[in-house]
Amino acid sequence: MRRSNVFPTEPKAAGDSFDSALRGLDNVILTPHVGGSTEEAQHDIGVFVANKLRDYQATGATGLSVNLPSVDLAPARPGAHRVTLLHRNVPGVMADLNEDLSRSGANVEYQVLGTRGQFGYAVTDVGGGLSADLLAELEALPTTIRARVIESA
Repeated sequence: MRRSNVFPTEPKAAGDSFDSALRGLDNVILTPHVGGSTEEAQHDIGVFVANKLRDYQATGATGLSVNLPSVDLAPARPGAHRVTLLHRNVPGVMADLNEDLSRSGANVEYQVLGTRGQFGYAVTDVGGGLSADLLAELEALPTTIRARVIESA
């Protein structure tokens, strides 16, 4: 079986530029080169990466991330809402987040913050209702990179 590299011109060293026609396209996630020296290793790495992406989508967990603050999370309790906020790591973000949550009528049941360099990642589990405008309010904060609400099962 012939294998080919999807990115034939990868950077040679850390800090080298990575250029691809896929960069910047909507709904495209480019991941670092994932490979192993055996088919078993390639399979295991593929399963590992798929599980990490699934965990992020389902619970907001970013454990072992190399780009974002690493936050390991269990699923939110049934009936709770999980609010995730990826933001610029500057003073006052948590005050803004908690003010918006309070105005929305949310009762904070759990909250964790991880930071890495210029990024912060806040995860808040809330009980009770959330205002329909909460997500728009969080997205409008000047420090917000991405906000989302994950509904628990």
